[in-house]
Amino acid sequence: MVVHISSRADEIQVQALEQLTQAIAQQLLTASRESRSFFAQMRDQMRWDDKLLAWAMSNPGLRVQLFRFIDCLPSLRSKTEIARHLQEYLGDPTVELPAALKGLLNFASPDSLPGQVAATTVSTAVETLAHKYIAGESVKQVLKTIERLRKDKMTFTVDLLGEAVITEVEAQSYLDRYLDLITQLSNAAKTWPRVEAIDQAEGEELDKVQVSVKLTAFYSQFDPLDAQGSEAKVSDRIRTLLRRAKEVGAAIHFDMEQYVYKDLTLAILKQILMEEEFRSRTDIGVTLQAYLRDSEQDLQGLVAWAKERRYPVTVRLVKGAYWDQEIIKAAQKDWSEPVYKDKSSTDANFENLTRILLENHEYLYAAIGSHNVRSQAYAIAIAQTLKIPRRRIELQVLYGMADKFAKALVEQGYRVRVYCPYGDLIPGMSYLIRRLLENTANSSFLRQNLEERPSAELLAPPQVTTADQAGTASLPVSTHQAHFQNVPDTDYADLAQRQPALQAIATVQQQLGKTYWPLINGEYQQTEAQVDSVNPSNPIEVIGRIGLMSQAQADKAIAAAKVAFPAWQRTPAQQRANILRKAADLLNQRRAELAAWIVLEVGKPLREADGEVSEAIDFCRYYADEMERLEPGHSYDLAGETNRYHYRPRGIVLVISPWNFPLAIPTGMAVAALVAGNCTLLKPAEVSSVIIAKLTEILVEAGVPKGVFQYVPAKGSTVGAYMVKHPDIHMITFTGSQEVGCRIYADAAILQPGQRHLKQVVAEMGGKNAIIIDESADLDQAVQGVVQSAFGYSGQKCSACSRVIVVEPIYEGFVARLVEATRSLNVGDAAHPSTQVGPVIDATARDRIKSYIEQGKSEAQVALEMPTPDTGYFVGPVVFSEVAPTAAIAQEEIFGPVLSVIRAKNFAEALAIANGTQFALTGGLYSRTPSHIQQAQAEFEVGNLYINRGITGAIVARQPFGGFKLSGVGSKAGGPDYLLQFLEPYAITENIQRQGFAPIEGVD
Repeated sequence: MVVHISSRADEIQVQALEQLTQAIAQQLLTASRESRSFFAQMRDQMRWDDKLLAWAMSNPGLRVQLFRFIDCLPSLRSKTEIARHLQEYLGDPTVELPAALKGLLNFASPDSLPGQVAATTVSTAVETLAHKYIAGESVKQVLKTIERLRKDKMTFTVDLLGEAVITEVEAQSYLDRYLDLITQLSNAAKTWPRVEAIDQAEGEELDKVQVSVKLTAFYSQFDPLDAQGSEAKVSDRIRTLLRRAKEVGAAIHFDMEQYVYKDLTLAILKQILMEEEFRSRTDIGVTLQAYLRDSEQDLQGLVAWAKERRYPVTVRLVKGAYWDQEIIKAAQKDWSEPVYKDKSSTDANFENLTRILLENHEYLYAAIGSHNVRSQAYAIAIAQTLKIPRRRIELQVLYGMADKFAKALVEQGYRVRVYCPYGDLIPGMSYLIRRLLENTANSSFLRQNLEERPSAELLAPPQVTTADQAGTASLPVSTHQAHFQNVPDTDYADLAQRQPALQAIATVQQQLGKTYWPLINGEYQQTEAQVDSVNPSNPIEVIGRIGLMSQAQADKAIAAAKVAFPAWQRTPAQQRANILRKAADLLNQRRAELAAWIVLEVGKPLREADGEVSEAIDFCRYYADEMERLEPGHSYDLAGETNRYHYRPRGIVLVISPWNFPLAIPTGMAVAALVAGNCTLLKPAEVSSVIIAKLTEILVEAGVPKGVFQYVPAKGSTVGAYMVKHPDIHMITFTGSQEVGCRIYADAAILQPGQRHLKQVVAEMGGKNAIIIDESADLDQAVQGVVQSAFGYSGQKCSACSRVIVVEPIYEGFVARLVEATRSLNVGDAAHPSTQVGPVIDATARDRIKSYIEQGKSEAQVALEMPTPDTGYFVGPVVFSEVAPTAAIAQEEIFGPVLSVIRAKNFAEALAIANGTQFALTGGLYSRTPSHIQQAQAEFEVGNLYINRGITGAIVARQPFGGFKLSGVGSKAGGPDYLLQFLEPYAITENIQRQGFAPIEGVD
């Protein structure tokens, strides 16, 4: 990052380079600056598009609301809707509006004439803004832009704007559109007059046509976890594009997107471009982003690769366009920030990368992309100092940004390339928002230049800030936050984390077939009855043999718990909490192994299995913290009297756990009971008992005393039911079906002979969860969120989406895209990294789901029914359309990959349909209409409401989980009330007066 000075001669050289940089930068700055103040122009011109930008720069609150409205605008279908959303977004009383905007919005009704005028004015202004940054909405318009650029001695690269590629149809369309684009551009190029400055260099003829493509758009399921599969799918389409490009004489440049795709993108391109067919091609480029902390390492890797390849490719060096996204994702995932926090650090890294790139111009051609005058001046200064041939460097800018600066670069005698996005306004809106954010950010060079900051300030050498010094990247973002620190999931984009996770599956497969006995009073006890737990992806594979406890052994386990309880309840809360923290550490150490067991025993794909291990760890640590918070109780003292409120454990807790979250849910229920001072018996679902055997090993190793925790696998209908009714059981916590949950609730209410307490029951019993999609929804987000929520883990989550309710105006388009997105999912063995939809849990579940599918065929239209593998308990995703809200498939919990799509006339009807079931667990809304969001928050009858995101994947201490109505009873897991269910509160009042006097606090 910092240029190390090893001698006086080096110091002089650095000083000379800085002097040259300053001279060039000052010249560029003077040439590119407007003759008068930007804000003065805003006042004089009175153009609404310019006003919007100026207001966004000067008012941060308005900036957020305005950009949210602009993001929503293309989905609004009438002037009335536009006017209504304008008032909803900009009518926020906390946002101070400029007088002109306040006057424009001062209409009584959105469908009034003033409302229509406001809608027309603002939508026209936004469209004008979009056209400033988007080179055209058709190839014909783009060609006009290109011809204008060439007259100004600038060349171009064209980027096709489009919807997020979430279906294989869209991925193929993306390729086809580029094949057509380069053909049309190349045909047009034959008529273009020659421009020496951009069409040749050092006697070499250069391609007149260049397009920029995104690697992830070539495969809808592009995923670093499935690196091999993604590479195979993407590479075929890249080869097709490169061959056509060679035929027509076009250059191809590969853009870089989010950090998660970077390493795989580079690996795929390096592999393809080393193939004999493409190895000698020099008309290909790749992008590096300077805001990434590991970008220097990536550049050095490209240099080494290019030396081996022996033919240069171009590296486009940019600052990076997804900074906010990367910061937010790192915070949400508890991962290290991949980007520099401060703009100055990014600028300093950009200069460092520029120097490395230009020093290696024999191996890599440089394309320096920046609107920062100093950044470009620094590159020019190095190029002049090193006398770099003009073929090996070009300067790049974005279309519509800093036009005078681009012309000033041309005057420097360098080839200037303009990045020209084109496409429809709707898919182009995300690009427009990024450009507006860049233009209006306080740290933006363009903004600072427009504000006419002093040139010495603008052109000063950037420095890496203290916050961004080497080493700070290893700290997760959330360590600076006050709330509970969740454990990070495995980052499968990181090869060092991905390889051990995949290897763990192979390792665990060598450990299958063992027998696992109940743990009773600290000893493993053999049983007469056993049952095989099998791999639902491949049922002939026995994961383990489970010893099923008898009724007599159940009595023994309960008696052992009764003996152990007095000492355990007297164990200090901090000591109990520390045992949980030790268990959390052990879970984390065995993360990859435990995830592998989940994959194999219950058929859950690896990424979701890994998330479940994270949740189990979080439960241990969170409930440990919570118990220490509750332990002191509360004090309500007053003069002469103490009033103390404390908690004591209930006694013996029976935990009956489900198979669909075979580690996280039982861990949460069991450790909550334990840390509260209760003795705990954990009865797993028979089909997921091996995983609980592994949890048992961990709890024992963590230090839970014998008799305090016992692993009691048993037949639920016999021994399980017997334990529910046992008079010495104080509490039952259950997660599973409504039928079983209601039976447990009823049985627990019956007072048994000798029972001296009423049993507490906590039961989570599923849902019929709905997601509402309204007219203003971001359909890219909505389709992806519904697909993941409906078909993640084959729909076998109590939180899964089984109904999607779509308002009429967008119903047909949404269904079509939903079907194709679902069709693009990979169905197969859960152990394969490409699998998104694995098996259902067993043959009984498979047959039950299939019976519902047959019933659905008589109630609705089959929009999609996917095929399945021949072996295993598979049910392919099924989408029903035109489903009546009262149909059985829209009312009854199916617990499988079956989705009902329901049509609603409007949002009010959609909300009524969503609430029209006996369940109230999770629900979702995709909307960019503030009033709809507010109404859903107030009226959607669910325990967990998710807005503009998927409805599965609740995280401990962020989204405490649980529902009401017939979805269950009890406080929400992972929340601040959960432990209270495992405790009995009691109050102690003491009169501390003696003969009329009492101790006074603070007096000796």
